[in-house]
Amino acid sequence: MEFTETLGYFGALIVGLVLGLIGGGGSILTVPILVYLLGFSPIVATGYSLFIVGNTALIGTLRNLKKNKIDFKTAIVFAIPSIITVFTVRSLVIPNLPEVFFSVGDFQLTNSLFIMLLFAIIMLLAGWSMIRSKTINTENSIKEFENTHYFAIGTQAIGIGALAGLVGAGGGFLIVPALVLLVKLPIKKAISTSLFIIAIQSLLGFLGDVKTLNIDWQFLITFTAISIIGIFIGLALSKKISAKRLKKGFGYFTIFMAIYIMFKELF
Repeated sequence: MEFTETLGYFGALIVGLVLGLIGGGGSILTVPILVYLLGFSPIVATGYSLFIVGNTALIGTLRNLKKNKIDFKTAIVFAIPSIITVFTVRSLVIPNLPEVFFSVGDFQLTNSLFIMLLFAIIMLLAGWSMIRSKTINTENSIKEFENTHYFAIGTQAIGIGALAGLVGAGGGFLIVPALVLLVKLPIKKAISTSLFIIAIQSLLGFLGDVKTLNIDWQFLITFTAISIIGIFIGLALSKKISAKRLKKGFGYFTIFMAIYIMFKELF
Protein backbone atom coordinates (compact mmCIF):
# COMPACT_ATOMS: atom_id res chain seq x y z
CA MET A 1 0.00 0.00 0.00
CA GLU A 2 1.42 3.39 -1.01
CA PHE A 3 1.93 6.16 1.54
CA THR A 4 -0.76 8.40 0.02
CA GLU A 5 -3.23 5.52 0.07
CA THR A 6 -2.44 4.91 3.75
CA LEU A 7 -3.04 8.60 4.43
CA GLY A 8 -6.32 8.34 2.54
CA TYR A 9 -7.61 5.58 4.79
CA PHE A 10 -6.41 7.47 7.88
CA GLY A 11 -8.36 10.41 6.49
CA ALA A 12 -11.48 8.21 6.55
CA LEU A 13 -11.13 8.03 10.33
CA ILE A 14 -10.86 11.83 10.51
CA VAL A 15 -13.97 12.19 8.32
CA GLY A 16 -16.03 10.33 10.92
CA LEU A 17 -14.35 12.23 13.76
CA VAL A 18 -15.31 15.57 12.21
CA LEU A 19 -18.91 14.44 11.59
CA GLY A 20 -19.23 13.34 15.21
CA LEU A 21 -17.81 16.61 16.55
CA ILE A 22 -19.60 19.18 14.41
CA GLY A 23 -22.49 17.37 12.72
CA GLY A 24 -21.13 18.12 9.28
CA GLY A 25 -17.94 18.85 7.47
CA GLY A 26 -17.25 15.20 6.72
CA SER A 27 -17.51 15.85 3.01
CA ILE A 28 -15.20 18.83 3.39
CA LEU A 29 -12.52 16.22 4.06
CA THR A 30 -13.92 13.33 2.04
CA VAL A 31 -13.84 14.98 -1.37
CA PRO A 32 -10.25 16.34 -1.06
CA ILE A 33 -9.04 12.97 0.31
CA LEU A 34 -10.61 11.06 -2.58
CA VAL A 35 -9.33 13.53 -5.18
CA TYR A 36 -5.85 14.48 -3.91
CA LEU A 37 -4.75 11.35 -2.01
CA LEU A 38 -6.61 8.51 -3.72
CA GLY A 39 -6.73 9.86 -7.28
CA PHE A 40 -10.46 9.84 -8.02
CA SER A 41 -11.97 12.41 -10.37
CA PRO A 42 -14.07 15.14 -8.67
CA ILE A 43 -17.30 13.76 -10.18
CA VAL A 44 -16.62 10.24 -8.86
CA ALA A 45 -15.38 11.65 -5.53
CA THR A 46 -18.55 13.69 -5.03
CA GLY A 47 -20.69 10.61 -5.63
CA TYR A 48 -18.61 8.45 -3.28
CA SER A 49 -18.71 11.22 -0.70
CA LEU A 50 -22.51 11.04 -0.51
CA PHE A 51 -22.37 7.31 0.26
CA ILE A 52 -19.55 7.60 2.82
CA VAL A 53 -20.92 10.62 4.66
CA GLY A 54 -24.51 9.36 4.46
CA ASN A 55 -23.75 6.00 6.07
CA THR A 56 -21.47 7.52 8.68
CA ALA A 57 -24.11 10.11 9.59
CA LEU A 58 -26.72 7.32 9.77
CA ILE A 59 -24.75 5.56 12.50
CA GLY A 60 -24.42 8.82 14.42
CA THR A 61 -28.16 9.42 14.02
CA LEU A 62 -29.08 6.00 15.42
CA ARG A 63 -26.94 6.79 18.45
CA ASN A 64 -28.57 10.21 18.91
CA LEU A 65 -32.09 8.74 18.66
CA LYS A 66 -31.63 7.11 22.04
CA LYS A 67 -30.82 10.47 23.63
CA ASN A 68 -33.71 12.43 22.06
CA LYS A 69 -31.36 15.07 20.64
CA ILE A 70 -32.99 15.43 17.20
CA ASP A 71 -35.52 18.15 16.31
CA PHE A 72 -37.66 16.08 13.94
CA LYS A 73 -40.03 18.90 12.92
CA THR A 74 -37.13 21.00 11.68
CA ALA A 75 -35.46 17.97 10.09
CA ILE A 76 -38.56 17.04 8.06
CA VAL A 77 -39.07 20.56 6.70
CA PHE A 78 -35.40 20.68 5.76
CA ALA A 79 -35.06 17.14 4.47
CA ILE A 80 -37.98 16.79 2.04
CA PRO A 81 -37.15 19.65 -0.39
CA SER A 82 -33.43 19.07 0.05
CA ILE A 83 -33.64 15.35 -0.78
CA ILE A 84 -35.68 15.95 -3.92
CA THR A 85 -33.20 18.59 -5.08
CA VAL A 86 -30.09 16.50 -4.37
CA PHE A 87 -31.47 13.47 -6.21
CA THR A 88 -32.47 15.59 -9.20
CA VAL A 89 -29.05 17.26 -9.43
CA ARG A 90 -27.11 13.98 -9.10
CA SER A 91 -29.25 12.04 -11.58
CA LEU A 92 -29.95 14.72 -14.20
CA VAL A 93 -27.55 17.66 -13.91
CA ILE A 94 -24.16 16.08 -13.06
CA PRO A 95 -24.18 13.48 -15.91
CA ASN A 96 -24.91 16.25 -18.43
CA LEU A 97 -22.30 18.81 -17.38
CA PRO A 98 -20.07 19.83 -20.33
CA GLU A 99 -16.43 18.70 -20.14
CA VAL A 100 -15.27 22.31 -20.65
CA PHE A 101 -17.46 25.31 -19.79
CA PHE A 102 -15.26 27.90 -21.50
CA SER A 103 -11.64 28.66 -22.41
CA VAL A 104 -9.64 31.89 -22.12
CA GLY A 105 -6.16 31.54 -23.61
CA ASP A 106 -4.51 28.56 -21.92
CA PHE A 107 -7.09 28.51 -19.12
CA GLN A 108 -9.99 26.07 -19.30
CA LEU A 109 -12.85 25.91 -16.83
CA THR A 110 -13.50 22.17 -16.85
CA ASN A 111 -16.35 20.51 -15.00
CA SER A 112 -13.85 19.12 -12.46
CA LEU A 113 -12.36 22.56 -11.77
CA PHE A 114 -15.82 24.09 -11.57
CA ILE A 115 -16.95 21.54 -8.96
CA MET A 116 -13.86 22.00 -6.79
CA LEU A 117 -13.95 25.80 -6.92
CA LEU A 118 -17.68 25.85 -6.14
CA PHE A 119 -16.95 23.48 -3.27
CA ALA A 120 -14.33 25.89 -1.90
CA ILE A 121 -16.56 28.98 -2.26
CA ILE A 122 -19.40 27.30 -0.36
CA MET A 123 -16.99 26.38 2.41
CA LEU A 124 -15.71 29.96 2.69
CA LEU A 125 -19.22 31.38 3.04
CA ALA A 126 -20.32 28.75 5.57
CA GLY A 127 -17.17 29.16 7.66
CA TRP A 128 -17.43 32.93 7.73
CA SER A 129 -21.12 32.85 8.74
CA MET A 130 -20.29 30.67 11.75
CA ILE A 131 -17.33 32.79 12.87
CA ARG A 132 -19.05 36.17 12.65
CA SER A 133 -22.23 35.10 14.45
CA LYS A 134 -21.96 36.14 18.10
CA THR A 135 -25.05 34.42 19.46
CA ILE A 136 -24.45 31.06 21.11
CA ASN A 137 -27.76 29.42 21.93
CA THR A 138 -28.30 27.24 24.97
CA GLU A 139 -30.96 24.63 25.64
CA ASN A 140 -33.01 27.32 27.45
CA SER A 141 -33.03 29.73 24.50
CA ILE A 142 -34.57 27.61 21.75
CA LYS A 143 -36.82 29.56 19.41
CA GLU A 144 -40.05 27.63 18.92
CA PHE A 145 -40.26 25.96 15.52
CA GLU A 146 -43.77 27.25 14.98
CA ASN A 147 -42.44 30.84 15.02
CA THR A 148 -40.01 30.15 12.20
CA HIS A 149 -41.18 30.71 8.64
CA TYR A 150 -41.62 27.40 6.84
CA PHE A 151 -41.06 29.11 3.50
CA ALA A 152 -37.68 30.48 4.55
CA ILE A 153 -36.53 27.08 5.82
CA GLY A 154 -37.82 25.23 2.76
CA THR A 155 -36.21 27.70 0.37
CA GLN A 156 -32.88 27.43 2.13
CA ALA A 157 -33.18 23.63 2.08
CA ILE A 158 -33.63 23.66 -1.71
CA GLY A 159 -30.55 25.85 -2.10
CA ILE A 160 -28.51 23.61 0.19
CA GLY A 161 -29.76 20.54 -1.66
CA ALA A 162 -28.71 21.97 -5.03
CA LEU A 163 -25.25 22.88 -3.78
CA ALA A 164 -24.87 19.58 -1.92
CA GLY A 165 -25.79 17.70 -5.09
CA LEU A 166 -23.25 19.61 -7.15
CA VAL A 167 -20.32 19.21 -4.76
CA GLY A 168 -21.28 15.80 -3.36
CA ALA A 169 -21.52 17.09 0.18
CA GLY A 170 -23.99 16.02 2.79
CA GLY A 171 -24.45 19.73 3.40
CA GLY A 172 -23.69 19.65 7.12
CA PHE A 173 -21.33 22.58 6.81
CA LEU A 174 -24.34 24.51 5.46
CA ILE A 175 -27.13 22.87 7.46
CA VAL A 176 -25.58 23.49 10.89
CA PRO A 177 -25.22 27.27 10.34
CA ALA A 178 -28.77 27.38 8.94
CA LEU A 179 -30.21 25.57 11.98
CA VAL A 180 -28.29 27.79 14.38
CA LEU A 181 -28.83 31.13 12.63
CA LEU A 182 -32.30 30.65 11.10
CA VAL A 183 -34.10 28.19 13.39
CA LYS A 184 -32.13 29.29 16.50
CA LEU A 185 -31.39 25.77 17.66
CA PRO A 186 -28.60 25.37 20.20
CA ILE A 187 -25.40 24.24 18.49
CA LYS A 188 -25.35 20.70 19.86
CA LYS A 189 -29.00 20.03 18.99
CA ALA A 190 -28.32 21.50 15.54
CA ILE A 191 -25.45 19.02 15.16
CA SER A 192 -27.66 16.03 15.99
CA THR A 193 -30.47 17.23 13.71
CA SER A 194 -27.95 17.89 10.94
CA LEU A 195 -26.67 14.30 11.11
CA PHE A 196 -30.21 13.00 10.62
CA ILE A 197 -30.81 15.25 7.61
CA ILE A 198 -27.40 14.38 6.11
CA ALA A 199 -28.00 10.64 6.44
CA ILE A 200 -31.28 10.66 4.52
CA GLN A 201 -30.28 13.32 2.00
CA SER A 202 -26.90 11.81 1.14
CA LEU A 203 -28.01 8.20 0.78
CA LEU A 204 -31.00 9.04 -1.41
CA GLY A 205 -28.85 11.46 -3.39
CA PHE A 206 -26.32 8.68 -3.98
CA LEU A 207 -29.03 6.62 -5.69
CA GLY A 208 -28.86 9.16 -8.50
CA ASP A 209 -25.24 8.07 -9.09
CA VAL A 210 -25.70 4.30 -9.05
CA LYS A 211 -26.55 4.06 -12.74
CA THR A 212 -23.97 6.59 -13.93
CA LEU A 213 -20.84 5.65 -11.92
CA ASN A 214 -18.68 2.53 -12.12
CA ILE A 215 -18.60 1.96 -8.36
CA ASP A 216 -15.75 0.19 -6.54
CA TRP A 217 -17.90 -1.27 -3.76
CA GLN A 218 -15.03 -2.94 -1.91
CA PHE A 219 -13.15 0.33 -1.54
CA LEU A 220 -16.30 2.29 -0.73
CA ILE A 221 -17.43 -0.07 2.04
CA THR A 222 -13.92 -0.23 3.56
CA PHE A 223 -13.54 3.56 3.60
CA THR A 224 -17.03 3.96 5.06
CA ALA A 225 -16.41 1.39 7.80
CA ILE A 226 -13.28 3.26 8.94
CA SER A 227 -15.23 6.52 8.89
CA ILE A 228 -17.94 4.98 11.10
CA ILE A 229 -15.29 4.13 13.69
CA GLY A 230 -14.28 7.79 13.59
CA ILE A 231 -17.80 9.07 14.27
CA PHE A 232 -17.99 7.14 17.53
CA ILE A 233 -14.77 8.80 18.63
CA GLY A 234 -16.09 12.21 17.56
CA LEU A 235 -19.42 11.79 19.38
CA ALA A 236 -17.57 10.86 22.57
CA LEU A 237 -15.25 13.87 22.31
CA SER A 238 -18.12 16.27 21.58
CA LYS A 239 -19.34 15.85 25.17
CA LYS A 240 -16.16 17.48 26.44
CA ILE A 241 -16.07 20.47 24.06
CA SER A 242 -18.11 23.65 24.59
CA ALA A 243 -20.67 24.88 22.05
CA LYS A 244 -18.68 28.09 21.54
CA ARG A 245 -15.49 26.23 20.68
CA LEU A 246 -17.33 23.86 18.36
CA LYS A 247 -18.89 26.73 16.46
CA LYS A 248 -15.73 28.81 16.10
CA GLY A 249 -13.56 25.78 15.35
CA PHE A 250 -16.00 24.68 12.66
CA GLY A 251 -15.80 28.08 10.98
CA TYR A 252 -12.02 28.32 10.96
CA PHE A 253 -11.65 24.74 9.77
CA THR A 254 -13.89 25.23 6.74
CA ILE A 255 -12.11 28.46 5.75
CA PHE A 256 -8.69 26.79 6.00
CA MET A 257 -9.80 23.91 3.79
CA ALA A 258 -11.42 26.29 1.27
CA ILE A 259 -8.22 28.29 0.85
CA TYR A 260 -6.20 25.09 0.45
CA ILE A 261 -8.52 23.76 -2.29
CA MET A 262 -8.47 27.05 -4.19
CA PHE A 263 -4.68 27.21 -4.03
CA LYS A 264 -4.37 23.55 -5.08
CA GLU A 265 -6.73 23.90 -8.04
CA LEU A 266 -5.59 27.29 -9.38
CA PHE A 267 -1.86 27.31 -8.68
